[in-house]
Amino acid sequence: MKFLFDRDTWQEIYSGIRKNKVRTAITIIGVMWGIFLLVVLLGAARGMENNFNKMFGDFATNSVFIWGQSTSKPFKGFQEGKRVRLVMSDVDKIRSEIDGIEFVVPRYQAQSQLVHNFKTTNIGVFGDYPLLDKVQKKHLVYGRFINGNDIKEKKKICVIEDDTYKQLFDKDEYPIGEYIKINNINYLVVGLYKNKMKSGGPGGGVHIPFSTFNQVYNRGQNIGWLMVTGKKGVDINQLEADTKLLLRNLHNIHPKDERAFGSFNLGELIGQVTRFLTGMQFLTWFVGIATLIAGVFAIGNILLITVKERTQEIGIRRALGAKPSEIRRQIILESVFLTTLAGALGIISGGIILMIIDAAWGHGDNA
Repeated sequence: MKFLFDRDTWQEIYSGIRKNKVRTAITIIGVMWGIFLLVVLLGAARGMENNFNKMFGDFATNSVFIWGQSTSKPFKGFQEGKRVRLVMSDVDKIRSEIDGIEFVVPRYQAQSQLVHNFKTTNIGVFGDYPLLDKVQKKHLVYGRFINGNDIKEKKKICVIEDDTYKQLFDKDEYPIGEYIKINNINYLVVGLYKNKMKSGGPGGGVHIPFSTFNQVYNRGQNIGWLMVTGKKGVDINQLEADTKLLLRNLHNIHPKDERAFGSFNLGELIGQVTRFLTGMQFLTWFVGIATLIAGVFAIGNILLITVKERTQEIGIRRALGAKPSEIRRQIILESVFLTTLAGALGIISGGIILMIIDAAWGHGDNA
């Protein structure tokens, strides 16, 4: 390995590079471009995957959301256009009659005015059950989430998002144990959480017990929408179809009326995105490696040309006593040096581009 630190060896390499500046530049650009493409494409694919995980990572992946709409077909004396409203009895029927169900979580939402001291905001207030934390994980900063006792006693307590906290409280103010007014009714703050996917829109959100919500907002037994989660390995598409068919039977709706209930299949969406990201990563590696192989061939051709051009020089060195291994070593060392330099430039330039993209379109912790 002493030859790596031999000054004469590096002077000869430098001299050879200077004699063929254009060829050297083309070689470096070819390898650098391959590394650059690989780094940028892999970074972009990983960035998309991270963003998707941060958006939906807190949700149970095998989930579907279902809500009532209006009928589009007449059935059993009811005309089309009948408004469909989900009710609490639907939850028990779904749990008991459909196989593969893990959780059924009813929810409701209303836009309300919130007041704390002299600060006011209008955001979404959600009526929820403790099971929501199983389907959509809440990252608590302080306090706790809604529990069974809150539901049973219809307590006027609330759990707030970090965005809501910023609008109603001073910086570094401890919110637990404080009261906020929701539509002029006092609620005790028992929890604060950081939500990666803002459920209440840009203004944040507040969660109160479902039983309290129905009482205060006079919703009776009505439900806004359902979050249905299947057990591991259950076909979420079939689960969605079975649930909607059961609901149509329960509400006297035509069995083929597809408009009566709206739905959003998160499990199917996650599957589609996962397949897309897998395909994108495969394409990224294919393009990057293909470009690198092209660069390797370019270096091989350039080395071949270099050897042919230096045939006379090599002959003289052999006549002066140079060993074949020494001549091969110098030529290979020159190619390794160019490849390493080009690779380093490709990694650095790709990293800089990714940093610029992150600075321009990233969102810090929420990216």
